This record gives sequence, C-alpha cells and structure tokens, in this order.
Amino acid sequence: MDARQIPELFGSMVFNDKAMQKYLPEEAYNALKKTIENGKSLDKSIAGTVAAAMRDWALEKGATHFTHWFQPMTGITAEKHDSFITPDKCGGVLMEFSGKELIKGEPDASSFPNGGLRATFEARGYTAWDPTSYAFIKDSTLCIPTVFYSYGGEALDKKTPLLRSDEAVNRQAMRILKLFGNEEVTKTVTTVGPEQEYFLVDEKVYRARKDLILCGRTLFGSRPPKGQEMDDHYFGTIKPRVLAFMKELDEELWKLGIYAKTEHNEAAPAQHELAPVYSKTNIATDHNQLTMELMKKIAAKHGMACLLHEKPFAGVNGSGKHNNWSISTNTGINLLEPGDSPRENTQFLLFLAAVIKAVDEHQDLLRFSIASAGNDHRLGSSEAPPAIVSMFLGDELNAILDSIESGTVYAPENAVEMKGGVHTLPRFSRDATDRNRTSPFAFTNNKFEFRMLGSSASIAEANIVLNTIIADTLMDFADQLEKATDLNAALQQLIQNTIKAHKRIIFNGNNYSDEWVKEAEKRGLLNLHSTMDVLPYFVHQKNIDLFTRHGVFTEGEMYSRYEIMVDNYCKTLNIEARTLNSMIKREILPAASREQARLAATLLTKKKTLGKLFCKAEEALLKELAALADELYLTCTAFEKKRKYAKTIKDFYERGLYYRKEIYTDLETLRTIIDKMEIIIPADSWPFPTYYDLLFSIQ
Repeated sequence: MDARQIPELFGSMVFNDKAMQKYLPEEAYNALKKTIENGKSLDKSIAGTVAAAMRDWALEKGATHFTHWFQPMTGITAEKHDSFITPDKCGGVLMEFSGKELIKGEPDASSFPNGGLRATFEARGYTAWDPTSYAFIKDSTLCIPTVFYSYGGEALDKKTPLLRSDEAVNRQAMRILKLFGNEEVTKTVTTVGPEQEYFLVDEKVYRARKDLILCGRTLFGSRPPKGQEMDDHYFGTIKPRVLAFMKELDEELWKLGIYAKTEHNEAAPAQHELAPVYSKTNIATDHNQLTMELMKKIAAKHGMACLLHEKPFAGVNGSGKHNNWSISTNTGINLLEPGDSPRENTQFLLFLAAVIKAVDEHQDLLRFSIASAGNDHRLGSSEAPPAIVSMFLGDELNAILDSIESGTVYAPENAVEMKGGVHTLPRFSRDATDRNRTSPFAFTNNKFEFRMLGSSASIAEANIVLNTIIADTLMDFADQLEKATDLNAALQQLIQNTIKAHKRIIFNGNNYSDEWVKEAEKRGLLNLHSTMDVLPYFVHQKNIDLFTRHGVFTEGEMYSRYEIMVDNYCKTLNIEARTLNSMIKREILPAASREQARLAATLLTKKKTLGKLFCKAEEALLKELAALADELYLTCTAFEKKRKYAKTIKDFYERGLYYRKEIYTDLETLRTIIDKMEIIIPADSWPFPTYYDLLFSIQ
C-alpha cells in the first residue's frame, strides 16, 4: 500500500464524524454530535434518520448484515448477525434498517454468564446502542457497539459499568474544576492507551499442542538451551513473516479507526507488542477488543497462531497489557500535566493527591481488577509486578511531596512560592524521571501506567475500578473544599494531610526484591498472591458502598460478578486438569512405555553380547524413566480423583479454594515430572512439539 493512502484509509470502515456529516441531515448530525460530545440523552426521534444513514453508508461499503456488538462477561465480544433484507410486495427484497433495530436488540440473556441474575428459563435480555462509540464494518457486517442488560435492567456486560464510571469521575472532577474557576470546561473524559503484548508461533506447531488449543498455555515443556538470556530478541530486527503480519494488522486496524502506533519484538523469543495512541476509555476498550480479535484472525492468514495467554510458556516472559490512564477536559487540558502557573500547579497536585489516596485506600480493588487464573502465573515473575500494589512517582515528584508534607520550600533553580503555601512544581521535561518497570502503578510524565493487567483481559475492569475510586476521592475532596472559607489554605492543608496519610503506597525501588515484600508488610500493604485470595474483597461492605454510592454497580451486580469470576477460575483449572490428564494417558505415558521397551531391548541385547560391560547408560536411563513414569502415573491418578472431588463441592468459593490449593499445585507437580521425561525420551519419540519448536519456529 502506498503510504500516502493511509490518511484516506484511516477510519474508512467507521461511521465517524466525517461519515456522519456526509450522510446525516444537519439537524440529526447536530443532535447526535451533542450526545457524543456532551453526554446528553439521545433524541429518539432522530434514530430512524441515523439508521437510514448508517444503512446507506454500510451498503456502499459492501455490508450485507448488521449486528449489535457487545461485551458480555465472557471477556470476549459477542454478535448476532441479521441481514438488511426485508420482503417487498413483489416477491423481492428491500434493504432496510430501522431506528428500532439500531436502538435495541434482544439476545438470550440466560445463555451468557450472569452470576445468578437470570434463571435459565428467564431468557430475555437487551442490547442498547451506545452512540458514544462509532459503528464500524467488520466481515461485511455493520457492527453497532451496544450495552447489554437483563430484563430487570441489571448490567450483564463490561461496557455498561464502564460508561457509568466515566460519568461518576466526570461529576466529581467537574466539582473540583469549578473551585479552580474553570468555567469554560463543561466535561472531563478519561483516556487510555493499552499496550498489548502477544506471542506468535507457527500454526502447524500450535495445532500439535492440545494444551495450547484448549487452554491457551503449555501445561508442560522443558526449557530450550537458549531462551531470552542474551536479550537479543527485545527490539531486535523483526522477522519478515512477522513483519508481514504486522503490516496487515496495522492496515486493518487503521481501517477501523484504531491508532496503532508502535510495534516491536518483546523480551521473550516469539513475543511482540503493539501500542496505540491514547483515546477515550470507552473507545479504547472497544478498540482493544477488536485488536485482540484481529491479531488472531490475521495471524492465521499468515500461517501463525497468536497467543494472548498471560503465561503461555514457563521460564520465559509472559504477556501483559499496560493500561496508561489519564483524565482530561473537553478544552484539551490534561489534568495530570503539571502546568506553568501556581493555579495549574495546585490543581495538578490536588489531582495527584487524589490518585495517591485512591490507590492506597483501594489496593484490594485494583488487585481484583486484574485477577485471573492466567495472570496468577505471571504476577511476581521477572516480567511483571508483584501482587503488591504500590505507586512510583520518581525522585523529583517525591522531593516535591516531601517538601509539601514537611512544610519546607522545594527550591530547585527558579522555584516560585505559591500564594496557597504550596510551592510551584517545575515544568517537567519529557524525561524528568526514570522509568520503573517493576512498579505496578507508575507516574509517567502526564499519566499513570497500570502495569498489572494480563494480556488476554478486557481493560474494562481495571478502568471501571480506576474511575470509581478516583471519583470517590474527588468527591471527598470537593465536599471538604466547597465548605472552606479560605480556599488556598484549605487546598494546602488537604494536599499536605493526604500525602502524610497515604505516602506508604509510594515506592520508587525494585518491586521484585524480597526486601520490598518485607517492607510492604511493615507498611501494612496487601499482598494477595492469588485470584482466590483477592476475589472476596470485591464484595466487602466498603466496596459495595463505594460502587453503589456512585451508581457504577448495584449490590446484585457485584455479587454476580464475584460469582462469575470464581466460576471462571474453577472452570479454567478444570479444563487444564482434564487436558493434561488426557495428554498424559493418551500420549506421554505410551511414549514413555515405548522408550522403556526400546531401552530394555537394547539392554538385553548388549548383555547377551557383551555381558554386564558397557550397559550403564541404558540401565541408568531405564531406571530413571521407569521411576518417572511410575511417579507420573500415580500422581496423575490421585490428581484425577481430586479433580472429580472438586466438582462435588457445593459452595462455589470453597470449590475455588480447593482448585487453587490442590489442582493448581498438582498441575505444577505434573509439569515438573513431564519436563524431566521430555529430556530423556528421544526427540523422534516425544509426541509433542517442544519449546524449541514453538519459540523458534518462525524464521
């Protein structure tokens, strides 16, 4: 493709502002624009006009169907396609799309995860158009982003609470901005740029690994002689086959208006990353779901498989998703950008203090927002932060906060004292602080990078939590400041008190170190190792009060999500257990038996020919393999009994705890045994592609 065509290509499959201006009458365009930009309620009278315009645009682009595209609690997207055709009176068809079809759909609500909100026989659910996210064309289908809720109005998706949380943070941020005299600001928006890590392996090799197909990760595999030790893959020259994939991926993402910007090799062999430009959180969430879907589709076209699991290979880096979060005004001001004037500096410091307080008070919720069975394998390893939530601010910001806490003057060159007693923040250069890749939550110039998300996760959960906890802190700040008779003095005292009360959450050192674990415990920070440790925190009363206070979740919606996450954890480990049990019995133990027979036959032949001389190798290998085969069989037999017992445990949380304690542990024990066997059994007799085959298959 000619690079000069990119501006024309970009957004060509999106019913964006350019398309709306072209296809909509001025009155309808202005009404829809008002809804998108200002969050005003949609005028239903224009729905038919918008639907007709969308249909005309979609037909010109070759679309034959439409669908309500939504994000249920499965973690992936869902869609039901309907064609535009409607019978006419002459036995032919018309291409129709009504306002009613645009606004509302009716998928089966009981067939999606609902955590007890819907009985199996209560099927009715609704999808409703989200006009703040542009419609787009994918697979010759007009896709209309929608929310998904039950007959009783409960949210059954990830988009609904995300939109609610955006409204919550906007309400409270506007209260703060009015105190600073920002009369021209009418709305704030949160923005996100999610960096997406992934692996690419040859599809033929992938198809020969049942565990990769069914579980998304390898359940065993001996490490190859070389992995990532030489640091030669990171930012290395991209292989032609991968580059062709990246080129097509970029073009398809650009068509959908997705700002794919940066791509490179990651640290592990066969691992890569794609990072977009920032966009509104709701849009960024939709775009990230589309990015993951397209990665898999386009990889298959190039004879590869895209792996999005958090830890597809033991012993090498896993994959995460760095969630770069900020908050801005509709006038273009980033509220986490230090300004040049005393007023701007104080405003920045107040929002910074709000984030510090929110992260410290709600460590449990941030840890909850990234919890999954897959991420349990990644957190705390050499490529991911530990399960302890902390913040990195850098030396310069730390020094400024220390001066505020102590009431002393922060005096770098050209420092100016503010009227309110809080000293001006020097203008940041782009690299005012070093990066801390071990920090779970790091300040990076004008945003916070939440690094704990797993690569396969929807970014919705993390941003629902971020928005809500920061909204709550801003509400507390606004309640105090609105009562103040001396705003400057109140601001100084509030910022100072917040730093003193919550500075324990700030840590600029090595989060991987054992010393930090001990230090975090002294500070009283939470260390929730596994998904099952953290899930109950979500429904603690303080968290129920938090989300219901801001209208983000109802209590019933929270309990349903809690139940869904426990159930998903159990199902994930059960699938892994069944898969490994099948591979052991059907392939690994038979391979071990064949190799033992070969070794025994060789040993007998050599003994007959040479006596006991020159038989040590065969004897040693046979003994070692026989012992491992017996150990594998006995462990697997006990493991299968545990798995069957787990399914009989009635209490869903107790079942989850059992899966974590017994099944998770035994999966690792079985892996260790199998990996030892793989080294002994000859390559031509081992029934599966090895890590070498998987990680170095693409040349």
